[in-house]
Amino acid sequence: MSELHPQMPQIVRERLLKVESILVSQPKPSNDKSPYFKLAEKYGIKVDFRPFIDVVPVSVKEFRKQKVDILAHSAVIFTSRKAVTLFFEMCKNMKIEVPADMKYFCVSSQTANYLQKYIVVRKRKIFTGLKTAKDLLEIVKKHKGEKYLFPCSDIRKDDIPNFLTKNDYNFTEVVLYRTVASDLSDLSDVNYDVIAFFSPSGIQSLFANFPDFKQNKTRIAAFGPTTAKAVRDAGLVLDIEAPMPNAPSMTGAIENYIKVSNNIK
Repeated sequence: MSELHPQMPQIVRERLLKVESILVSQPKPSNDKSPYFKLAEKYGIKVDFRPFIDVVPVSVKEFRKQKVDILAHSAVIFTSRKAVTLFFEMCKNMKIEVPADMKYFCVSSQTANYLQKYIVVRKRKIFTGLKTAKDLLEIVKKHKGEKYLFPCSDIRKDDIPNFLTKNDYNFTEVVLYRTVASDLSDLSDVNYDVIAFFSPSGIQSLFANFPDFKQNKTRIAAFGPTTAKAVRDAGLVLDIEAPMPNAPSMTGAIENYIKVSNNIK
């Protein structure tokens, strides 16, 4: 069991059954170098992808009800490419011309690079974190004088707004999109050995689609503490948890599990 977490509950140890199929509750990666594809090839297992949640943009009418003046802000915080797309689409729909001197604070270089679809990139107005919200907030600390706009989903993490509120930043949160359960009815007769979840919304979608879902021998994998909590709160057994010291990624945690469950030396 050395590959798995030393504090693994006995009930999880008893469920160490061979893994031959995995359902990842996210869109299929566009890059064929995804670690999931490597995992499938290396261990000869089936890996399928299916988003459990959909993102639905709010309408102009819904946006206006929030009474947010985009042009009253000097900076925008982006935590995803989806937020970038919907922000500029909303501006277009409302015939708002975003000022050239607007500053953008992006959670990652991937998000920052995506901005090139909508603006002429100048280094002086784009500030980029390494990967996480925590990294980005270290940069935000150096720019307290801005008036920030934080476009987000109706379901979002608390770290950024909590930090801004606690430290008396001038900011406005605006909901640009809603997270809803995908229609998974075609999966009703499909069984997987492992289902991997990445957000509490994924768990909610599972039960929205299958109210009588019984876990039985299906192993559940969860990424992040809030997802892990959602799994347990739903009365499910959490078999695979990431990140862990010996597995910082979901694929790493699943691989460690497979090595033990499939008795691979």
